[in-house]
Amino acid sequence: MIFVRLSRGGRLVWGMLVLVVLALAAGLLMPRAIRSQSAPASGSGAMQYVYLLGKDTLATERVTLTSEAAHGVLQYRNQPRVEWSHAMSNGRLGALTLKVFAPGAAEGAAAVQEFVFTPQGDSVIVSITQGGRSQQQVARSQAGALPVMGRSVFHTALLTAQARRLALASAPLFMTSGGQTMEATFAFRGDTSTTTLAGLAIQAVWSNGVPVEILVPAQNLRAVRVASSAPALPSTAEVISYAAPANAPYTSEDVIIPTPHGFSLAGTLTRPRGVSGRVPVVVTISGSGPQDRDSRIATVRGYAPFRDFADTLGRRGIAVLRYDDRGVGASGGKGALRDTATSADFADDVASVVAYLRTRPDVDSTRIALLGHSEGGLIAPLAAVADARVRAVVLLAGPAYNGRRILEYQNGLGIAAAPGLSDRQRDSLRATVPAALDSLARSNRWMGYFMATDPLATVRRLRQPVLIVQGDTDMQVTPEQADTLAATIRAAGNRQVTLRRFPNTNHLLLDDPSGAPQGYARLATVRVRPEVLGSVADWLVQTLRR
Repeated sequence: MIFVRLSRGGRLVWGMLVLVVLALAAGLLMPRAIRSQSAPASGSGAMQYVYLLGKDTLATERVTLTSEAAHGVLQYRNQPRVEWSHAMSNGRLGALTLKVFAPGAAEGAAAVQEFVFTPQGDSVIVSITQGGRSQQQVARSQAGALPVMGRSVFHTALLTAQARRLALASAPLFMTSGGQTMEATFAFRGDTSTTTLAGLAIQAVWSNGVPVEILVPAQNLRAVRVASSAPALPSTAEVISYAAPANAPYTSEDVIIPTPHGFSLAGTLTRPRGVSGRVPVVVTISGSGPQDRDSRIATVRGYAPFRDFADTLGRRGIAVLRYDDRGVGASGGKGALRDTATSADFADDVASVVAYLRTRPDVDSTRIALLGHSEGGLIAPLAAVADARVRAVVLLAGPAYNGRRILEYQNGLGIAAAPGLSDRQRDSLRATVPAALDSLARSNRWMGYFMATDPLATVRRLRQPVLIVQGDTDMQVTPEQADTLAATIRAAGNRQVTLRRFPNTNHLLLDDPSGAPQGYARLATVRVRPEVLGSVADWLVQTLRR
């Protein structure tokens, strides 16, 4: 998907491939611009905002202003709390501090990570504190660029307000995740402004010096100011159960999976009832971003594709082990172990899961298959090539191109589709893409690996049966990549390749004639298409038979 995140060293949220330069959704690169007729008044007390995705509450933010700084507490549903503070002097913004807390951490708890971004000439000094240790980096930027914490509505309001005060039609902004500098443009009309960052237009309305509503039409997102007495955190974090449904023909078991890297992974093993002896097992592998074992994404409420697959396969006599990514949920491996990891490191985690399954007396160690979605479709072949005993591989919307080619395409697509831009502005944005990608590749270990890795070099070495599943309206991994994968595997001598393409099916494997990511939150159903579930189950039943 084209959503950016803080964790995993800058990988994207919600199991999709990334659109970095355009940054069209949640994550620290996500632009949230606010229009301002004047600077937000200091000493105005705490202000509360609710982020709404359709009718669902996505997050809340509490903001306090003083003459020296603006402070915010931002809590997305089921995500770590982020507290930010932007220093001000004579109405000018200076250093930005971000503190990231463990999910569920109480007020006053110690931060897991702290970042300070200090503009200095044509650079930004980045100070990072984690685990009691600090380090400092110098990031190249532009003179006058201000750091932006894109997930915060009000923080971007401050930047827009400063642009208004200085009569700026455009200004460079330094992205606090990814480290690239991008040009924002500002337009003001009456009580409404439109701020555009990398092609994404955000409209906001102000009253009495403070924003009262912010609209991001492409994302179906609204941020609304509410009474300050409203709860500071989302009132009902979604309660997620990984247990088998009542009366299901399969059981569920919470498991702990050791790894050789000093941490364990947590998962759920579903196993068919009434089956004696050893059963075949499918291991699910998530896409990019911090994924729980169901591969849920914050902006599509109720979407849980791996739960859908576990349910379908459990009813067809196949066990499924789905697990929280390293550093996510109940799994260990937080901090640097996650933030510096690449796809190859996540393939090592898959190897640990497979090794664990082979120790279980109820699992047929000769009938273990891997099922990977999106980046998981890159990881699964890495793990299968390293372990010839893996029986089969399923690639769901897996990439055939290296990450740089994918990012260049996604940026070009987003720039072309962005509303309200002149041809000159589009050309200007396109010209920034190569340098931005170069910067990301140098500064971010995961991104450097992703951009440089050719998936075809790996799939050529696959000798297991392979099922390739692709949606024809996928706008993240384009449909022809499935054809390229299949042709490449066959040309390398592996004839056990099956390709299934599904019309009106997007990157999430949902029914979607458009496939545009900005429409995901408005889809009528968030369950994986029955045709996809059935096709995958049929193939696995046949391939994993004794």
